[in-house]
Amino acid sequence: MRATTVLPVLLRRGLRIAAILAAAVGLVLPRAAGAQLGIEVGAAAPDVALETLDGRPARLGTAIAGKPAVIEFWATWCSNCRELEPRMQAAQRKYAGRVAFVGVAVSVNQSPERVRRYVTEHLTGFTHFYDRRGDAVGDYDVPATSYVVVTDRTGKVVYTGLGGEQDIEAAIQKALK
Repeated sequence: MRATTVLPVLLRRGLRIAAILAAAVGLVLPRAAGAQLGIEVGAAAPDVALETLDGRPARLGTAIAGKPAVIEFWATWCSNCRELEPRMQAAQRKYAGRVAFVGVAVSVNQSPERVRRYVTEHLTGFTHFYDRRGDAVGDYDVPATSYVVVTDRTGKVVYTGLGGEQDIEAAIQKALK
């Protein structure tokens, strides 16, 4: 079974933890060149229930409502996420106030405390959430960490990408059109 089909099957069977693990190892499984990863471009971004890093309930839709948004599904242990950080930070500085920047920390091998410490040192300027139950991972069909979804101001997905070398600037330009 291909990596792009494993996650949805696990989610349909209610296996959230297995789905999160599949997302975590998704980068090592082969994919067809040019294959769509995760949520479809053109789809409406789901409004998912998450947690703030201090454990309070939150909604992703509230963080991205009314303006373009860059959403990254990431983990403290993800090397591709670390490689992507400079691009994400530069884009956040450039588009602060015009584009919402949201980090959704997956719960595999990390706690909210560990995420909070990492965010304090590395990822300022973003709104951060913790996906304890894997609901966002499931609803966005996240294939692996370092997965980025960009939406326009109406909440329509205009870009999805994976890995440490994504062109975040070009993705944001699509959202601003």
